[in-house]
Amino acid sequence: MMLLDETRGAAPLAPLLAVPLATALSAGLIVLLKPLLQRYALARPNARSSHKVPTPQGGGIAIVGAALGAAALLAAFLGMGLHGTEGAALALAVLVLAGVGAVDDIRPLPASLRLVVQAGAVAAVVATVQGHILPEGWAWLERPTALVAGLWFVNLVNFMDGLDWMTVAEFVPLTAFLALLGAAGGYAPEATLVAGALLGGLIGFAPFNRPVARLFMGDVGSLPVGLILAWLLFRLAAEGGLTAALILPLYPVADATLTLLWRMRRGEKVWQAHRSHFYQVATVNGFSLMGVVTRVFAVQGALAGLALITLLWPSWPVTLLGLVLAAGLVGWLLRLFATPRPQIMKGANR
Repeated sequence: MMLLDETRGAAPLAPLLAVPLATALSAGLIVLLKPLLQRYALARPNARSSHKVPTPQGGGIAIVGAALGAAALLAAFLGMGLHGTEGAALALAVLVLAGVGAVDDIRPLPASLRLVVQAGAVAAVVATVQGHILPEGWAWLERPTALVAGLWFVNLVNFMDGLDWMTVAEFVPLTAFLALLGAAGGYAPEATLVAGALLGGLIGFAPFNRPVARLFMGDVGSLPVGLILAWLLFRLAAEGGLTAALILPLYPVADATLTLLWRMRRGEKVWQAHRSHFYQVATVNGFSLMGVVTRVFAVQGALAGLALITLLWPSWPVTLLGLVLAAGLVGWLLRLFATPRPQIMKGANR
């Protein structure tokens, strides 16, 4: 059973140390940086915004900085590290995406330039990541597929960061699951450490992004966080948890992907700001902001439970059942968000 690998002695310590350390680092960095962000990185309301007044963005600097810093410090302390060039490639790619995102937060860059840089960063990680998912006969397809999936994940995390606490609701359950899985010995120690560090970074950011937010994450955070999450899920899939890796991020993947496809079908310019995501439409349909993020958090928690079941009982019937239940749960939430609440409909008929 995947969860009982007793050879991974460092894994239980990694999240226990990484989460509080990264939480403290993230919150401390935000307190230090917020005056500068207030002055140089104000997010002004636009077609995609849910906020009404200019609000500082760039809190992702603290999330990413805390995650990288905590992971590096504890890797040295615990004697852990990624093999070969994987760790260096991941860290460098994260820093590159954070740098591009920081510039874009202050002065928007052309979409084509952003895409090229993102593709290069993802390609560097894909070229060095350890492990394989597909059988040997399909190995030629694995890296190109991972490149496309990684590039999409980098962008969808950005797309799904359009409400206060939305990123927290989506990815705190996911990273907490991976950190706990590693603590139980079911996930590689170095990936467990990164998951715990990212979880701590998000928790440290959460009080400042609590509705009504005093600080936004910005592209400086969403792009590198997307890359880290994509790497964590690839590593989980490569260790035999492919079904769990598909289930864990299913809500944000479904919302972002379906929205993109429908916008393309309508002939819209998909690189332009918009408010067409299901979670954004929900606020128009009568759901409160807290009502949206609470439901997303609950669904992400339920998906983590389904992912755990597929890891504990890795048989085809359980795998299929887990995927069907996960798809049904996410489909229910998307439909709920897309349906106007009864009081809105009554008001329209008066």
